[in-house]
Amino acid sequence: MPAEIDFCNAAELLPLVLSAAGAQGDRLEVLVLDLRTTSFMDSQGVRLVNDVRHRLPPGAVVRLVARPEGVTGRVLELTGLRRDVPVYDDLAEALAS
Repeated sequence: MPAEIDFCNAAELLPLVLSAAGAQGDRLEVLVLDLRTTSFMDSQGVRLVNDVRHRLPPGAVVRLVARPEGVTGRVLELTGLRRDVPVYDDLAEALAS
């Protein structure tokens, strides 16, 4: 994911993420969004994650990877998105779970 997710690019990211997920077809079970290099995310980033998870095939889940001490991790915590979407500190852990 990009270094920033905000009102300038969130709308453009949605079709890109859904296209990548759609390439897996009905086989998609887990989509991991790696936010470790995302240093800024506002409410549009939260909306992006919600839009993605609601548009995935039935049964598919979204997992996030984010640095807990970073802005992105704090945004996920403050907005309550962490309650609905699993957030991991490590990419390998997110892929293995």
